[in-house]
Amino acid sequence: MKLENSKVLVGRAHKTVYQSGNSVVKVFEEGYSKADIFNEALNHARVEETGLNIPKVQEVGKVDGKWAISIEHVEGETLADLMKKNPAKTDEYLELFVDLQLQIHEKKAPLLNKLKDKLIRQIDSLKDELDATARYELHTRLDGMPKHTKVCHGDFNPTNVIINKDGAFVIDWSHATQGNASADAAMTYLLFALESEELAEKYMTLFCKKSDTAKQYVQQWLPIVAAAQMTKKNDSERDFLAKWIDVVEYQ
Repeated sequence: MKLENSKVLVGRAHKTVYQSGNSVVKVFEEGYSKADIFNEALNHARVEETGLNIPKVQEVGKVDGKWAISIEHVEGETLADLMKKNPAKTDEYLELFVDLQLQIHEKKAPLLNKLKDKLIRQIDSLKDELDATARYELHTRLDGMPKHTKVCHGDFNPTNVIINKDGAFVIDWSHATQGNASADAAMTYLLFALESEELAEKYMTLFCKKSDTAKQYVQQWLPIVAAAQMTKKNDSERDFLAKWIDVVEYQ
């Protein structure tokens, strides 16, 4: 795989994302899990098969000895950028955003990894951040939540929606699983809340109205998804997430 006339789109701790011609190429750092890279590409391909409007996986290969995934490039503006440029249209954009998420939740992809299994592993990995009692309470809460098999994006936020003349495209399916749609919504609420509590509340109200879901039910997932988000080890989010993990508040 070669990068031709490329430019950096995003630089993160373990990968750099480039635009190269008609492709977006994620190049992972040396030592990054080969299994995780292939699993990400496989997840993306499985979501493609649902018929959702997403860019296509093109290739898994190497760039200068580093593993990389090539995905179709979609021109356009992110919904996040449009919200910043046109604040008066925020409510309209939020309607579109929630409708897209509900379209995702209508799909089934039986070969995707199960969300509950992923959450169990994430909670178990937080031994340095959470004591045994907190982890036990989170596991107990998770075990009691209904098991569903809906496609869940796992990182659904306005930066992962691209708008162009052909419509709306959802990108970045690296966290895709099958599971409970309300858990996916709780994660989206949390991602909004990290930026704006007001927008997070607007999103929650709209999602619950459109999906006919009790707000309290989505809120029951918040301690669990906050723990999942904590596994990203972002120090700037740590205190904010810790308050959501206090499961006693939601008993």
